Amino acid sequence: MRRFDSLSVLVSGAAGGFGRSIARAFAAEGAKLLVTDLDDAALAASAKDIPDTEIVTLAGDVSREATAQALVETAIARFGGLDIAINNAGIVHAYKRLSTIDAAEAERVIAIDLMGVFFAMKHQLAAMEARFAREGRGGTIVNVASVAGLKGAPLLSVYAAAKHGVVGLTRSAAAETARRGIRVNAVCPSFARTAMVLGDDAEADSEEEKRIVRGIPMRRLAEVEEVVTAVLFAADPANGFMTGAVLPVDGGLSAI
Repeated sequence: MRRFDSLSVLVSGAAGGFGRSIARAFAAEGAKLLVTDLDDAALAASAKDIPDTEIVTLAGDVSREATAQALVETAIARFGGLDIAINNAGIVHAYKRLSTIDAAEAERVIAIDLMGVFFAMKHQLAAMEARFAREGRGGTIVNVASVAGLKGAPLLSVYAAAKHGVVGLTRSAAAETARRGIRVNAVCPSFARTAMVLGDDAEADSEEEKRIVRGIPMRRLAEVEEVVTAVLFAADPANGFMTGAVLPVDGGLSAI
């Protein structure tokens, strides 16, 4: 039996980066998928690449509460409930000193990276708590934060602030819902081999990559599959006693 057979899984930011690979990994383990992203065309293309699974797409802006509500309502209508939510959607601002960051840019990062997770969890938790009250069956949430949510990130101050907020939401929600059949954990990657880090055209072993990995004890980027492995571990029903955990996947960066 596969780990997520017949379970309904919501993945945000599913058109690329970690999200696309997370969705594929859950599908390979038997999950039914509800995937979302801002880009409707890219989301549809991503969904087409996931064969042999029940998959529903719903494009939307995660910084709007209405999107979070619609996603949960869709999961209930199509699958009868929401078993697992992976709150992965996020953006990063350009490397800048805090004093030079434009207010609109800062507000956009906070809106997507922090408020997007807040809105998502608000509606996900309400649905999971209601089902637990009815059926004794809760759910699992995994928030994709960042190592920047565990320590300072020079030149990425607003991004770090948002991800620190995600870690705080994760731990607080885990404590609130631990007796209601719900587990809430976070995975905190450092720099990984994604377009967000390297850009769309960056080659392996580029000068940019060499610069980035200089401060990582393992002296390399994370591979996307390594982060996906951690996300599935946190979501695994067999991992039933872990809640409120914040898992660095960072090549040792948070250890120094």
